Amino acid sequence: MAHTVEKIGGTSMSRIDELRDTLIIGGRKEKDYYGRVFVVSAFGGITNLLLEHKKSGEPGVYAAFVNDQTGHGWHDRLDTVATAMTEAHHKVLDNSADLERADAFVQDRILGARNCLIDLQRLCSYGHFRLSEHMSQIRELLSGLGEAHSAFVTTLLLQRSGVNARFVDLSGWRDEGNVSLEERIREGMNGVDPATEMPIVTGYAQCEEGLMNEFDRGYSEVTFSRLAALTGASEAIIHKEFHLSSADPALVGADAVRKLGRTNYDVADQLSNLGMEAIHPKAAKTLRRAAVPLRVTNAFEPDDPGTLIDDQPAEAAGVEIVTGLDLYALELFEQDMVGVKGYDAAILEVLTRHGVRIVSKVSNANTITHYVDSSLKVLRRVEKDLKDRYPSAVISSRSIAMASVVGRDLAGLSVLTRGLQAIADAGHEAIGATQGPRNVDVQFIVDRDALNPVIVALHRALSERPRPKLSRAA
Repeated sequence: MAHTVEKIGGTSMSRIDELRDTLIIGGRKEKDYYGRVFVVSAFGGITNLLLEHKKSGEPGVYAAFVNDQTGHGWHDRLDTVATAMTEAHHKVLDNSADLERADAFVQDRILGARNCLIDLQRLCSYGHFRLSEHMSQIRELLSGLGEAHSAFVTTLLLQRSGVNARFVDLSGWRDEGNVSLEERIREGMNGVDPATEMPIVTGYAQCEEGLMNEFDRGYSEVTFSRLAALTGASEAIIHKEFHLSSADPALVGADAVRKLGRTNYDVADQLSNLGMEAIHPKAAKTLRRAAVPLRVTNAFEPDDPGTLIDDQPAEAAGVEIVTGLDLYALELFEQDMVGVKGYDAAILEVLTRHGVRIVSKVSNANTITHYVDSSLKVLRRVEKDLKDRYPSAVISSRSIAMASVVGRDLAGLSVLTRGLQAIADAGHEAIGATQGPRNVDVQFIVDRDALNPVIVALHRALSERPRPKLSRAA
């Protein structure tokens, strides 16, 4: 029996009881429940409490523990996690026996994590041991709590509804020894028959590679893609709270956007580069190599097929998405740069060392400008290092934004010319513009406060159907 591997994100997980009645069961007959493997994220907000808030940086258990090695503030934050987990499953479960089991699950996992951190704290009070050597393991341990909880609760919910659901815990809880990610997945799926049962799999998988070292908060998509590839899924499906659309409906208007319907992994990579991830680029690479197509759907519109992403080129040229991102322009000007090699490599080494993500770059005879996704605080350190290396250079950074027009094939559409005209017609100015020879994206650099109106103008000029002119009454 062909099967799909499907992922549900954290925000959607908080409404898993609704998804049970629509996406998972809906109008299906019992024999049609199966052939679907679900990979779940933690309930919304739980991972922020376990690690740190993804946007604000407010410390969670992990940040409190590693930043205050002798204090006990992390205990209170772990209590907060336990309360939040309990509240999350009390919102979606209604059977008293299921609630009792879920409560006990949370108590067991929280107690286990607390004892582990206490033991580690005690161990590191001796000079022979350093907490810094265990930080990645701590982060992995805490991350796994959220996904294990949501997968366990989802399994209870579905079993109560008559689905033969199975909890597949890849978090390595109390397991002995490390195994590779592939071994962890194969071990977890051993004996599971998707044709007769519905596996509910944790988005976090403990393995010797250490998923968080490379992917940090994107680990669940890596687990999801590897599971789909290893089990030979017919499709990998990500259920979001929205459709992949030609622009942000809240920005350009819900009546102006259109669902993509079909695109390819090349476009998905461009979106990832702009911080608008349809899927983590490493996860996309796994699916592409395994020839597993990806589908992105709106979880709350289960009858809509969503957008299919595969490796096929476009049948015709067309603009697919207009989006944008706030960035900084890091500029190094050196009058004597022309004809001298090594500047590019030196700048790249400094940016890499400080963990700065490069989105795009332009250069001329004596200036190299990187458009980067970073904080100003980190950029100040970069500037200092570059100034130490090139004392006669002028190094500066400024806040800018990048609006990008993306499509599988933009050839022959004059996107660069028409885009610059649309920006000018809207009363704004492009600081810079770039189009590569592959014709998959065109980038417009603008002042940061102009980004939103520029996106609206570009979308209207390049993606929307011409609006009919109203005839005047005689």
